Amino acid sequence: MPAERAQKLGRPQDADPSKELRRRLGRVLKKRREERGLTQADLADALGLRYYSFVSQVENGLGRIPQDLYAPWSKAIGMDPSEFGWLVLAHLEPGLYPLITGKEPPSPEDPIT
Repeated sequence: MPAERAQKLGRPQDADPSKELRRRLGRVLKKRREERGLTQADLADALGLRYYSFVSQVENGLGRIPQDLYAPWSKAIGMDPSEFGWLVLAHLEPGLYPLITGKEPPSPEDPIT
C-alpha cells in the first residue's frame, strides 16, 4: 500500500492488516488441529506435505493455505469444507464476507466453527 494511501486511511505506513488477519486465522486453525489431537507433522502427512514447517507458517500467520489444500485441510482438522471456506473468507477477506453473506465477519473470539 503506498504511503500516502496508508496515511489517508489513518494507518501507519508499515502497518499490514493482512498479517494480523492471517495470524487470527492461524490461531483458529491451530486450535482445531489440537482439538483433533494432531501434531503439525501429522497434519503435514495427511496433506501430503514434505515439511511440517509449512503448517507452522500458516498457523503463525506467515503463510497462506493454497486453495487446492482447502478441502483436504478442512477434512484433516474435522471441519466441513464449506464451513472451512467461510472461515478462511471471514478472516482473510473481512470486507468481502458481508457482501456475500449479509453478515458481519465473526470476531476472532467467536470464529465460525
